[in-house]
Amino acid sequence: MSWEIPDRIEDHYPEGSCPCGRDLADAADLGVARSFQQEEIPAAPAQRVQHDLHEGQCACGRTHVAARPADVPDSSLSIGPRLRALTVYLVIFQYVPVERCRPLITDVTGAVVSDGFIHSCLAKAASLAVDVVALIRALITAAPVAGFDETTLRSGPAGEKKYVHGAFTEQYSAFWLGARSLEAMDDAGILPDFAGIVVSDRYQNYFHPRWKHIAGNQACLAHLLRDFEDCAESYPGDVWPVQAQRALRGMIHAWHATLEQQLPAVPADALKPLEHEFRHAILAGLASVPRVPGPKNSTKQKPGRELLVFCRDRRDHVLRFTTDTSIWPTNNVSERGVRPLKTQQKISGRLASDDVTQDRLDIRSYIDTARKHGKNATNVLHDPHARQALATASTRILPVTATGTRATHHYP
Repeated sequence: MSWEIPDRIEDHYPEGSCPCGRDLADAADLGVARSFQQEEIPAAPAQRVQHDLHEGQCACGRTHVAARPADVPDSSLSIGPRLRALTVYLVIFQYVPVERCRPLITDVTGAVVSDGFIHSCLAKAASLAVDVVALIRALITAAPVAGFDETTLRSGPAGEKKYVHGAFTEQYSAFWLGARSLEAMDDAGILPDFAGIVVSDRYQNYFHPRWKHIAGNQACLAHLLRDFEDCAESYPGDVWPVQAQRALRGMIHAWHATLEQQLPAVPADALKPLEHEFRHAILAGLASVPRVPGPKNSTKQKPGRELLVFCRDRRDHVLRFTTDTSIWPTNNVSERGVRPLKTQQKISGRLASDDVTQDRLDIRSYIDTARKHGKNATNVLHDPHARQALATASTRILPVTATGTRATHHYP
């Protein structure tokens, strides 16, 4: 907090009596001795606003009735847009379950709402966000670099496992519900036409030849570091897991330094020693953890073997970020995007309908993107002008080409 011009000033004067016996109410005012600023919110009870549409008569005799405001439904009684926006914000962004959202709204605002009202707010918000969500997906598809991730979510009938897939850039977030399959990833409509760099974990579907247009892959080094940490615990006497981690961390540090210098790639003199150490760590690990003989798809390998083979066979996918500083070395942007969904699931449990779940994901996409653009979440939920401003701002950031390898913004 910083000292600012106050919205209002409350003056406080000495009370009681002086040791001499005189009443301090009669004391002379010598001015302000000390000042204290306090951040506070006003009491915000819901107001009942009545919209009276007046009728006027022109000199010609014709009568005209004022138009009903756009945000007032054609109903004698309704709930206003700000209260609806607050409801959506609480459920979608703050993960408040419906049964807790209702009393919370009553306690804070004094408005009495029903569970049905809350569900109607979510459906309305999803319908209003349809066009912007479609634009968000198109802009991610056109981005030069995007992160992809997925996480489990309980939705629909009990016993069924669903996945939330996410696609992310520095400016946009998109979510969709489906299975952990190529078909579900295809249905979202991003990867089939994506021509940039895919940043992801080692999940095989992100490296599938089905995605014909992608410019390349970048494996998330944060995931690799955690995998090598598991190897260090599995093989406490071996040095290669620590060597691989040290080399990867060194390359990330070099990438940051290169980014600060605004260079297009990590300089060779900084990169070569780290590449050498990483390559030898992988070779040492492969020698230390030999392949278990047997069919490839049915033979379980020792811990770390598949990781080592991945780093050997997909070296370019591990170190691509060193050749182009517009490519992120980690997929933190995607992990931050999907992590809140796990929090919501822990609080709210299973969502009964896949359609309702997708509505929530669309709203989440809209809110996340708005916040990445510096917009207030509740404003873009209730103000049509704010929604238009977000859409306009989004189109201005549309890349000139979808196949370029340089990004306008960088991730730390």
